[in-house]
Amino acid sequence: MSLTRLLRPALPLALTLLPSLAHASVNGAELSMLWAVPFAGLLLSIALMPLLAPAVWHHNFGKIAAGWALAFVLPFAANHGLAGVSHDILHTMVLEYVPFIILLVALFTVAGGIYINGNLHGSPLLNSGVLATGTVLASFTGTTGASMLLIRPLLRANDNRRYKTHVFVFFIFLVANIGGSLTPLGDPPLFLGFLKGVGFGWTIEHMLAPMFSASMILLLVFFVLDSYFYRKESAQTLARDPTPDSPLRIEGKLNFLLLGGVVVAVLLSGVWQPGVVWQVYGLDIELQNVVRDLLLLAMAGLSLKLTPRHCREANAFNWAPMLEVAKLFAGIFISMIPVLAMLKAGPDGAFAGLVRMVTAPDGTPVNVAYFWLTGALSSFLDNAPTYLVFFNLAGGDAQQLMGAGANTLLAISMGAVFMGANSYIGNAPNFMVKAIAEERGVVMPSFFGYIGWACAFLIPTFLLLTVLFF
Repeated sequence: MSLTRLLRPALPLALTLLPSLAHASVNGAELSMLWAVPFAGLLLSIALMPLLAPAVWHHNFGKIAAGWALAFVLPFAANHGLAGVSHDILHTMVLEYVPFIILLVALFTVAGGIYINGNLHGSPLLNSGVLATGTVLASFTGTTGASMLLIRPLLRANDNRRYKTHVFVFFIFLVANIGGSLTPLGDPPLFLGFLKGVGFGWTIEHMLAPMFSASMILLLVFFVLDSYFYRKESAQTLARDPTPDSPLRIEGKLNFLLLGGVVVAVLLSGVWQPGVVWQVYGLDIELQNVVRDLLLLAMAGLSLKLTPRHCREANAFNWAPMLEVAKLFAGIFISMIPVLAMLKAGPDGAFAGLVRMVTAPDGTPVNVAYFWLTGALSSFLDNAPTYLVFFNLAGGDAQQLMGAGANTLLAISMGAVFMGANSYIGNAPNFMVKAIAEERGVVMPSFFGYIGWACAFLIPTFLLLTVLFF
């Protein structure tokens, strides 16, 4: 399967709209809450259909996501005109969705070519060590890169265990989310902040204590929980290991260089500002972003060409998890356009009550509210645009926010990155880990079941962080 097919979900709607109409924008101040129904419908479909109609969902989830996107686009175009929505769709798909998918494809492809050969045994100590390693790596290889690098070895390490669902739930908590807190490379919201002027070092300095606190709490809880389930395993089950014992070694090492190339490409687009901008159908296409995306595709292409085939075969590498993410997030990105527009409208929009919650009567920011509201919305909206909404709501001046507004920026950053772990759709790697684990026979929680795990373990952790830092 080619990379072209992976990027195909970006083309519907964006390419069929008349480019000459791509000048207006959705005005969130004019919208009622009814325009959030397609987005809510898509979320409910993701939550309920795998339980109520699994066969229908697994064969048609792309069509269902497209249907909910059209449930917003077609009525909006009929009521407000095509010009009122075409610019936002083009902007969202071309400048946000396509780079988002290209980065995920690059990390998914490159990390999927690294094969950690040999048999690890999934004891509580080993599992905790893998989660701790992934948590550290995520800030430097991205949450997607760290997740794709370690998920398959962890699956093999626990393939003889009966009780293992919790291992991969905590993997999502830590490696796919909280671990990406320390640098702009770790998670898309922090990268957007970096592009807006937030210093690379500021993120490391201010996010280290919250990230360390949350990680230590969750790792300790995981070790206790995994020890409990490990003791429940029978000796026969543990002895019946389908993965033969062999010395531990790493194959496909070239992909580590390519992974470094991905990191350099992302950093380059943040620090290299040549000032070359092309106006295409009302969109600002910047040279550094085009170069970044081409470099990322080149890294993925080189990985596919140069990695020995047996490495991917041993990893059971295939495009199904990436296709699922691409199709579902295409629908999510489009159907959330009116929701984000209403949030951006601030006190003039349908979410004015939420906006008032982050500002005290004397005009000072309420950092606890910034943390929880950014986090709550990042749990179900894409956390990158949600970060930008609250970043702009707090003034949008990176220098001021890094100085006098440091606690507010910390609250927004923590909320966006940490609480992306609250649901499967809070962060793209969540879905990818779930899909890969299920392909390998792990019974993962349902949409609401996973939220139950988050309520049991993440929310108490975030309450403690609220006390410690705000």
